[in-house]
Amino acid sequence: MQAEQESQSRVQRAVSDLVLAELFLVQATIESVAAIGDGISAITGNSGESANDADDLSSVLQRTADEAIEPYTTRFKYFRQLTRKDS
Repeated sequence: MQAEQESQSRVQRAVSDLVLAELFLVQATIESVAAIGDGISAITGNSGESANDADDLSSVLQRTADEAIEPYTTRFKYFRQLTRKDS
């Protein structure tokens, strides 16, 4: 009986972790898409800044890449901290 309860507890824990990870993934994807949209606007000149020469273009692309990946890394680190504390 106790082994069955422990097994159910592990399954519930795994499902809870999966749901939390999915929520973090959705949030990070939304923020990443917004950063990519801002980068596209900067490159095409549809925002207050302009990327006219190669240096500006390079800096816009690098900044966009950094801003697009940051939400994933931040949420992954936070998720790892949460799952380590609960173990």
